[in-house]
Amino acid sequence: MANLPSRITIDPDICHGKPVIRGLRYPVETMLELMSAGMSFEDILDDYPDLEREDLLAVLAFAAELSRTKRTQAFAA
Repeated sequence: MANLPSRITIDPDICHGKPVIRGLRYPVETMLELMSAGMSFEDILDDYPDLEREDLLAVLAFAAELSRTKRTQAFAA
């Protein structure tokens, strides 16, 4: 589990610098959209045979890390 975040890479020359899986042209965003649409890991892996289960776990770990907030603050409307 410790090496999962290393599966997510960011390179300005790949997909305009969006986070992708292992330098491949599979954006984290796309994988999250597929999962949120109801696709199972098995469905995604069938459609993208060069991906591994650990890649999808890394996508979820990356998203969880991004969603962590240190503090929230209300703004006046």
